[in-house]
Amino acid sequence: MKLYDYILSPSCYKIRLMAAILGVKLDIRPVDFHPGAEHRGPELLALNPAGSIPILEDGDLVLTESSAILAYLAALSGREWLGVSAPQETARLQQWLSFSHRLTANLGGARLHQMLLRPGNIEALQAQGVAALRELEAGLFEQRLRGMRFLVSDRATIADIACFPYVALAPDGGISLDPYPNIRLWLRAIRSLEGFIEMPGIHRLHELKPDPHPAGLEK
Repeated sequence: MKLYDYILSPSCYKIRLMAAILGVKLDIRPVDFHPGAEHRGPELLALNPAGSIPILEDGDLVLTESSAILAYLAALSGREWLGVSAPQETARLQQWLSFSHRLTANLGGARLHQMLLRPGNIEALQAQGVAALRELEAGLFEQRLRGMRFLVSDRATIADIACFPYVALAPDGGISLDPYPNIRLWLRAIRSLEGFIEMPGIHRLHELKPDPHPAGLEK
């Protein structure tokens, strides 16, 4: 499998992370996203007319949406990552996958504005990002009350991998994670997964300072 990849792209990192956790080998094809805009050149537009990355090639199959790529890798390696044990889990997984695209738009948009000087209303993007983080914090709080560490159940699914990078990198867009203790515990839980790999700005678990437990909840 070949992954067209940009090292600083959270969407590309999702795929590298999922593959590393599952033990799937990828042939990485670096893309000059910035400043070269290679993703909008003829070779990659022929694969993905939308002009975005990641792109995954596996034989004749070409996938251009990160959620679809995550689902494909998970289906190849065991269905436990797909949340298929109960209809409620499947529905929650699909809902959080949709939510992950909102994170790409708001937290990702703020990050691109701050780091790559992309045009955008930074105040609006940050406000939308904060609203999304509050929604995520509430969802994770409810999950912890059920005794679950992750978005869908007590095991990680592709929904957690889909949401993780843009949340972890929210400070790059000027949005602090300090007000969200349940999010910070969730981020640590993902970092503790076997096979976890880093990207620039997302460090390994042992490099983080200890995180306090949310009041009234055990880790």
